[in-house]
Amino acid sequence: MGEFQDKAKGAGNNLAGKVKEGIGAATDNHSLEAEGKAQQLKGDAQNLKGDVKGALGDKT
Repeated sequence: MGEFQDKAKGAGNNLAGKVKEGIGAATDNHSLEAEGKAQQLKGDAQNLKGDVKGALGDKT
């Protein structure tokens, strides 16, 4: 998977995580809120993976 694909997946996970976190907070659903935060962390990791691939010239 290339740099831009990783970053796109990361952005998608960040957005979905923020939505879940917001819905969880609004409905007092702590489980959904935590799931959203975890999904955002996954998105951050995918973005970092894309950044590393970009720095390496997308050779990985």
